[in-house]
Amino acid sequence: MSLCHPAAVAARILAGDVLVVCDGQLLRIPPAWLAAHPGGALAILHFVGRDATDEIHAFHSDHTLDLVARYAVARVDVPWQPLAPPVASGWVHSHSQWRNDAAVVPADRPVLDPPPTSLDLDAQARHSHAYRALHKRIVDAGLYNTPYLSGYGPEILRYVLLASLSVCAYRRACFLTSAFFLGLLWHQLVFTAHDLGHRGVTHNWAVDHLLSILVADCIGGLSIGWWIQNHNIHHLVTNHPSHDPDIEHLPFLAISPVFLNSIWSSFYRRTMSFDRVAKTFVALQHNLFYIIMLFGRFNLYVNSYAFLINKAFDTRRAKGGRWAWSLELFGILFFWSWFGRALYGCGSWQTALAYLLVSHAVTSPLHIQIVLSHFSMSTADLGPTESFPHRQLRTTTDVICDDSIAFIHGGLHLQVTHHLFPRLPRHNLKRASILVKQFAQEQGLTYAEFGFVDGNTKVLGVLKGVAEQVKLMGRVAEAEVRERVEKKVA
Repeated sequence: MSLCHPAAVAARILAGDVLVVCDGQLLRIPPAWLAAHPGGALAILHFVGRDATDEIHAFHSDHTLDLVARYAVARVDVPWQPLAPPVASGWVHSHSQWRNDAAVVPADRPVLDPPPTSLDLDAQARHSHAYRALHKRIVDAGLYNTPYLSGYGPEILRYVLLASLSVCAYRRACFLTSAFFLGLLWHQLVFTAHDLGHRGVTHNWAVDHLLSILVADCIGGLSIGWWIQNHNIHHLVTNHPSHDPDIEHLPFLAISPVFLNSIWSSFYRRTMSFDRVAKTFVALQHNLFYIIMLFGRFNLYVNSYAFLINKAFDTRRAKGGRWAWSLELFGILFFWSWFGRALYGCGSWQTALAYLLVSHAVTSPLHIQIVLSHFSMSTADLGPTESFPHRQLRTTTDVICDDSIAFIHGGLHLQVTHHLFPRLPRHNLKRASILVKQFAQEQGLTYAEFGFVDGNTKVLGVLKGVAEQVKLMGRVAEAEVRERVEKKVA
């Protein structure tokens, strides 16, 4: 296989090729597979011109990795000097030409030169090599083996108990009690849906996907297909204001002053405007945070159903074909048939509304837990030079909790280890985290962790800091208006 130099790679990318570096080889991703990629095309496009070795190994099984090699077209020198992925600045190649969705720019094609960085390429390469050695230790320790009996056994019993309590309370007309236990069931089921979405249960794509539709769509009313694409991007470009959908919550929340400039989102493919509505909410976000979290599940419905509507037009090309989309649609309809029947059976619209709100509000601690792991961490863009392990440790933190209540967090309070090894069975994260902490110490990287209360305090502090900047902007604007008026009067 011939050696391909960076200039030649850049030229081929500008010509429209989707090229990614993995294990010292240059992979050319054909358009058909880009469209069929189970994790979504955007997950690949974010690594065009970059070395994605660590990301590809973290997200794919050995069987899939064997298939990846067939896309190799050349060798490259390593450590690879990364290029800037076109999609990061809004560029899309379609119909043999480039267009920019982010803004009108005075250029007809993307600039692939990465922005200046303070990071040392050799140091990042050392982090990557150490991470690969760590990954091998985790594999050798058998931590990818799913503990079906000891892990999922108690959880299934918990699911049955919560469902039974909800049904029994409903039959006794204790509707709010029933709603409470139903909310707890949804809260707990999300963790298993999460595992299945990562293909971390049976490690078989078809089996895990079918089970995930049962859990997420049929019982929870949420699209697992939407969650997979959303969550994969979150893992790959964690805490990047323009790219990570898990921190893009305008007009309600902004965790960085960057959002005050109406930034473009590569995930939503639109500009997130910091308009009057956003100014109003963000200025009060530290006071409204927990209220917003109470309604977090409704936002998941909106995103889920928008995704399914959009996928109706291209699902034939994606892996799973029409059956995956059809099953999801059936699952959503099934959910609203049984949940709608439960609401109707409450006897009055007031009780039905209370049932709806209580069952959904009970899941809010889950939303709070998720944001604790990222909202207070760095949102800086260090460019494509940053290695996978460096990025995950910089943008993610654990939530410390006692083993006796770890089930409340579903084991996902160990977010640092999960972000480094997303396919790792959730019940093995604690054992793996010991090895990850050793790795971080040896590499001079910070392994962040704090308690639930401290985490909430830090997040509220971040939200208040951004809110105060919004208020300051308002005062400055008012002062400028007064000054102009006074000059006109004078």
